[in-house]
Amino acid sequence: MPADHTEEMPVRAAVLDAPGAPLRVEELSLQPPKAGEVLVRVTAAGLCHTDLHYMAGDLACTTPIVPGHEGAGIVEQVGAGVTSVRPGDSVVLMWRPRCGRCAYCSSGRPALCDSARVQITTNGLLDGATRLRRGDQEVRHLLGVSCFAERCVVAEQSVIKIPDDIPPRIASLVGCAVITGVGSVLNVVTDAARSGILVVGAGGVGLSCVLGGKLAGAYPLIVADVVPKRLEQATRLGATHTIDSGRTDLEQAVREICPDGVDWALEAVGRAPTLEQAMACLRKGGTLVAIGLGPVGATFEVPINQLVQQEKRLVGSLYGSANTVTDVPKLLELYQSGRLPLDELLGPAYPLSQVNEACQALVDGAVGRIVVEPDR
Repeated sequence: MPADHTEEMPVRAAVLDAPGAPLRVEELSLQPPKAGEVLVRVTAAGLCHTDLHYMAGDLACTTPIVPGHEGAGIVEQVGAGVTSVRPGDSVVLMWRPRCGRCAYCSSGRPALCDSARVQITTNGLLDGATRLRRGDQEVRHLLGVSCFAERCVVAEQSVIKIPDDIPPRIASLVGCAVITGVGSVLNVVTDAARSGILVVGAGGVGLSCVLGGKLAGAYPLIVADVVPKRLEQATRLGATHTIDSGRTDLEQAVREICPDGVDWALEAVGRAPTLEQAMACLRKGGTLVAIGLGPVGATFEVPINQLVQQEKRLVGSLYGSANTVTDVPKLLELYQSGRLPLDELLGPAYPLSQVNEACQALVDGAVGRIVVEPDR
């Protein structure tokens, strides 16, 4: 039987004390879940560039805070009123909670639900408060998850029950990289089977776009990155062409493959230069899908006449524009059937005690999604 935690419990977690500082793995106090909340024992946490943005100060957060927003685990306790999960259930942690009632949720676009704004602006849970403490000091929650820890308390809306036989490392990736990358293809690219797709950036999200493009039958499926080993992995995952954009002019290389340009370009980096390059690679009537987050206030230039005279389009996609309640189970069904080889996305794994080494590996261009796991 799962432990019945009725009082504050000790939990090891990685704490960010200030932007630019290394994470400190230390023991905190974690309060039990309140009404509508869930206590989850973390089994795996994916390391995303968004975590690095917060750690560097590119995105603002209140410190001290426990990072980690892409993860999976086992429910150990539920608060009053929780009905969707119970102790012992395997779950994916979701950093975009949904209320289930607003116009966005009702129309199948829960990623735009305003529930998430509370967690983003307060660095707390849905009531704006934290369940973490270091002595008398409050420690905040990143995106309502904070899964660089042995355990976390999250809102019920931030978990989705999954089959128990899904490997924890795979389950963790679905909570951000996979739903964002695969979802952006399946939910935004309207005619993938008849289209050429360019994916700019071959990190965890970009490689997930490749999996989505292959699943949808896109051709050609072009991937650009500056790390050759990432391009090699993209080829293994289904890319038909790769471009080392650190050595080759991206637009010229794309037009050697598609003289008129591509129908769709998915930018998974979140940088002005790559967004501008991706826009230039479109054919007339093509669409640029921005899916990579950038620093607060970052902008890029869009040629007005290309939008008008060539009818190019620019759209954003948050969380793969997914209806997470239905899309997460579907993605895992595709994985179990062998049609979505998520195992191929996995990069190196690090214990929680080496989370700073994991972050440095990501900065250095690690291939595949890095996973952080509780120390054994």
